[in-house]
Amino acid sequence: MTDTLRPAEDAAPGHPSDSPQKLKRSIGVVGGTLLTLSCVTPASTLFVVVPDLFGTLGTATALTIAIGSLLCIAVAFCYAELGTLIPSAGGEYAMVSTLAGRLTGWLVFVLSLLVVMIVPPVIAMGTADYLAPVVHLDPSLTGAAVMLLATLAGLLDLRANAWITGIFLVLEVIAAAVVAVLGFAHGHRGLDSLVSMQVADTHGHTDAVTGALVVSGLAIALFVTQGFSTAVYLSEELEHPRRDVARTVLATLAISTVIILVPVAAITLGATDLEELTGGDISSMVTAWSNTAVGTFVSLCVALAIVNAGIVMVIQNSRVLFASARDKAWPTPVNSLFSKLGRFGSPWVATLAVGVPGALFCFVDLDTLYGVTGVSVTAMYLLVAVAALLGRRDPHRHTPAWRMPLWPALPILLIVVLTYVLTQQDPGYLLWTGGITAVATLYWALYLRPRAATHWLVSLPEDTRP
Repeated sequence: MTDTLRPAEDAAPGHPSDSPQKLKRSIGVVGGTLLTLSCVTPASTLFVVVPDLFGTLGTATALTIAIGSLLCIAVAFCYAELGTLIPSAGGEYAMVSTLAGRLTGWLVFVLSLLVVMIVPPVIAMGTADYLAPVVHLDPSLTGAAVMLLATLAGLLDLRANAWITGIFLVLEVIAAAVVAVLGFAHGHRGLDSLVSMQVADTHGHTDAVTGALVVSGLAIALFVTQGFSTAVYLSEELEHPRRDVARTVLATLAISTVIILVPVAAITLGATDLEELTGGDISSMVTAWSNTAVGTFVSLCVALAIVNAGIVMVIQNSRVLFASARDKAWPTPVNSLFSKLGRFGSPWVATLAVGVPGALFCFVDLDTLYGVTGVSVTAMYLLVAVAALLGRRDPHRHTPAWRMPLWPALPILLIVVLTYVLTQQDPGYLLWTGGITAVATLYWALYLRPRAATHWLVSLPEDTRP
């Protein structure tokens, strides 16, 4: 972890005061991996998001997550190639704007903004459930408090946050490991149950899980390991982005898949019956498999993991707003505010702009947040795959970058599969996401496009340009 503590590069002497603000290159691949893994936050995803999948998919949950993880390998290849080709804190929108056009990039930015604004409160609202062994709290109020705490931490130096999140990450991995060991040790069914495709209905009777349900669940399954994209957002703060972005993306996906999928399989095997599995109360299962002390320990580790996730997500998301302001996505006064850097080198106004609304989102219906997030992530991955398909045209054909295997087959496969997954989503969530995208397109047509010479000018840091 020593590379998380290397001194940040000093600004160049005589750097013009009116030039675009640049983030400091202060973390190495280990620090970047710790921050990215913490954004995936495997334990909080396991304990907060996966129980809802158990309620819909039952014994098919592990299979659905496994299929989603396989799709994410192709997605990760796209991110690794494009993130090293275009290493910008803007993440997806910088990559897609450069390769597939400014309007497409703007739509990706809107989708990514939906994701970055919704995911932290979705995770944060799970905190109260895992503090219940110690104190009973209101989920919305507790989630809002976690978001505000994460916002304060996000204002600190990035290297300090790498240490904080690294410690929390160790605790959440321990919690996931305890669940896995206990679940396998108390197995009530064989490995064949992982593909038995059964779920309990509201009366406790057994229902079959259809292929359509599995496809519909893939949107949430893709969201389960979605945080590996954080490596791209941190590319301007990694010391060697052309090399370390790809390493961080691929390593994070592999590690997070194991940390999430193995306990999910263990829970499926260890649940006493199908009704208990469908209920998805993992804390109660852990207590039944061990004792109250172990159950409380695991619950508190998960609560810390959620706080950890909040910190890293606020860090990541503030970088997106910072980059959008630097690229003139907003009216001039807003751009000036979002591009301000504080004494610790963090974009403090952008951090507040992410964290405070996130606290307010904790009072919105959770199912709606899940549905819109799943649609947004799937659509965003689809457009990233389109950009990856275009990424080897001139003038980018000879730019130094990590190159994915099996190109162009993988991007084409992703485009086909993700389009089909989108068609299987709830129409209400599609309408919500589509309506927001339509408003964003109107903003593009009426404000950004007429100001094409001065606004939405996607840029790269000088030291990473080809």
